[in-house]
Amino acid sequence: MTTNEKGSKKEVIRQKMLEQHHEAKIVRKIVLSISLIVLLFILLIGGGGYLYIQSALKPVDSDSKTQKTIEIPLGSSVTGIAEKLEANGIIKNSKVFKYYVKLKNEGGFMAGDYQLSPSMDVEEIVSRLKTGKVLAKASFKITIPEGKQLQEIASIMAKATNLKEEEVFTKLNDKEFIKSLMVKYPDILTDEILHSTVKYPLEGYLFPATYPFYKPNPSVEEMVFAMLDKTRSVLSDYTQESDEKKLSIHQLLTMSSLVEEEATAKADRKTISSVFYNRMEKGMPLQTDPTVLYAQGKHKEKVLYEDLEVNSPYNTYKNTGLPPGPIANSGKVSIEAALNPEETDYLYFLATAEGDVIFTKTLEEHNKNKVEHISSKK
Repeated sequence: MTTNEKGSKKEVIRQKMLEQHHEAKIVRKIVLSISLIVLLFILLIGGGGYLYIQSALKPVDSDSKTQKTIEIPLGSSVTGIAEKLEANGIIKNSKVFKYYVKLKNEGGFMAGDYQLSPSMDVEEIVSRLKTGKVLAKASFKITIPEGKQLQEIASIMAKATNLKEEEVFTKLNDKEFIKSLMVKYPDILTDEILHSTVKYPLEGYLFPATYPFYKPNPSVEEMVFAMLDKTRSVLSDYTQESDEKKLSIHQLLTMSSLVEEEATAKADRKTISSVFYNRMEKGMPLQTDPTVLYAQGKHKEKVLYEDLEVNSPYNTYKNTGLPPGPIANSGKVSIEAALNPEETDYLYFLATAEGDVIFTKTLEEHNKNKVEHISSKK
């Protein structure tokens, strides 16, 4: 090959390289342009969406002097409330309101007749619905204390209305009513409450609190809706923790009910909870007296040895693990104790006549304390 031919070939190669480089620059410019257009589009959409949401959270008319009476019935869902507020011109967008409530983990809205204005923003409206700032005064209130069983709650409900206790209790255990509640509250009422070994499906699910009612003689359904709304609201604060511990709502309420029933005013509930978890981890029966009394349907100051022989899945002297379901309702302190037990090596505890609770690691220590604090008091 001559020198001229070599030079010509190099020139061809150089030209091709220049052309490829030029084409690459064009491709890069096209890709960059497309990327910038896509990014700008995303920013416009995202920014527009953000501005839209911010606008929807602001008052419909900040200068409005109008006051409207909005009735929120017992058992109203967030969706139903949002749609009613939008229909009455109190909020701009029901969907934005609903997502705001969910994002902020708000809930526990109270029934009643509210005086609301288009000049209120969403935050103020939510605050009013939560605190129950209503026009009308409550006709009466029902207080459900902690540690109450379903039969006792039925009695409280009956005394506050013109209903008979038997009538209330029958309704609370009616299968069709229970199933309708499961449809309304699928996040807290699961198939676990219908297990054949569960004594009463709603046991432990009617949260201890004071409930105002704005119309005389509410129905059993209306009272239960209010209580389950409260239960749902309280438990929503512990969803992440219960999921992390792989505890279903039913298991959580069952464990917390044991803590509630065993605790005294002086007791450290988290330490009581640790004893139950430690025993389950070792495959030991929980051996908690309140479950035996629940199995018998009795209230006694002292459990006898003959009581421990009752044939029931709730008898934690004969069966290991948790009982089939809650044995009473429980407050937030017991629920938190069930979720966050202390880290201990205790396997036994004993409540003294003075209300103190003594924790021990061995059966020998436990029996010694029984002799000292129980037998010596006879």
